[in-house]
Amino acid sequence: MSDQSLDELQELICSLVAIESVNPDLVPSGSGEGLIASFVASWLSAAGLEVTVVEPVPGRPSVVGVLRGSGGGKSLMLNAHMDTVGAGGMSNAFSPVVRDGRIYGRGAYDMKASLAAIMLAVREARSLNLKGDVIVTAVSDEEVASQGTTAVLELFSPPRSPGRSTAKPPGGDVVMPLRADYAIVTEPTELRLCLAHKGFVWLEVETTGVAAHGSRSDLGVDAIAHMGPILSGVLDLNRRLHDGPRHGLLGTGSIHASLIEGGQEMSTYPARCVAKLERRTVPGEDGASVLNEIAEISPPHSLGRASVGARILLERPPSEVEASHPLSRAVARAAGDPVIIGVAYWMDMALLNAAGIPCVAFGPEGAGEHADVEWVDVASVEKCVDVYLKTAEALCN
Repeated sequence: MSDQSLDELQELICSLVAIESVNPDLVPSGSGEGLIASFVASWLSAAGLEVTVVEPVPGRPSVVGVLRGSGGGKSLMLNAHMDTVGAGGMSNAFSPVVRDGRIYGRGAYDMKASLAAIMLAVREARSLNLKGDVIVTAVSDEEVASQGTTAVLELFSPPRSPGRSTAKPPGGDVVMPLRADYAIVTEPTELRLCLAHKGFVWLEVETTGVAAHGSRSDLGVDAIAHMGPILSGVLDLNRRLHDGPRHGLLGTGSIHASLIEGGQEMSTYPARCVAKLERRTVPGEDGASVLNEIAEISPPHSLGRASVGARILLERPPSEVEASHPLSRAVARAAGDPVIIGVAYWMDMALLNAAGIPCVAFGPEGAGEHADVEWVDVASVEKCVDVYLKTAEALCN
């Protein structure tokens, strides 16, 4: 990348950081993605892409930009989210600072530098004369419920489907058939190739007792006390998980109690106690298997007159693509044989894989996501642009 291109990359990252796009589901005063989506859509249109805006929730748009190939080639999606967490204790969070090869500011690392990288990469891909399409998806709401990627995926036909879905740009007559054969989520990975990440299941476990005056032990059934053996079972289950079979990249699953509530006053037997649990999962584990685990640690005969119930509040699946997959090999060659990793946190990669679009993650170096000091290394973002271009050249011809 020339000095002029590097300056443009740095300027684009700063422009994106300067647009406050805090997720309002995290911070009610957050502006959401409206302004940044408008910026991205205008930029991609000026770069010659077909652009459409997807807005299933008012004020929470996502942007899809397509660089059309000449035909007959595979297509590659590059995905980045536009929303950020709140400023927290960061001062001047949306006034980016460039110092010693780094850009500081909220969202610089997570993940507006990656967004800038894919914007520049798709523009530069015009010179490659690719047969297949290169697609940029700049999505909303990744930090909470992934509404953006979920909505965007409704525009895409599965790679194996003979048909193609269509999307009509707002105010336009052009129909855009969309298909993606491969995808890269460009979350920051320290220039390592991420092939897998854990999933999670959020659970609610409720014990039900009998309310009674505190003096009437003959009538009252203590729902809180009956939650105790279940919580002890959670600790035992977590130990068994850590001692059990290990996934090659992700290790083992885990479980912990996150929240608990119950009772109404000191002199009354509590009729209800609710514990909310989080179970982190690896491939091969899902909500059904987790509910079975909970049933095993809370058998009805152990509860006496109390009863117990469990339900899933939210489930996000784990994700994995084999190292031998053509996508994995293409990114690895483009990046110069990077370290292969799996990560414990969840990302939109799982949604893409579940939709039938093989997806890995590769992104820049930096630090401070969700912290009071956040920065991204500009040279690593420059490297990412090169990797995305080389991957497109390898897969889309």
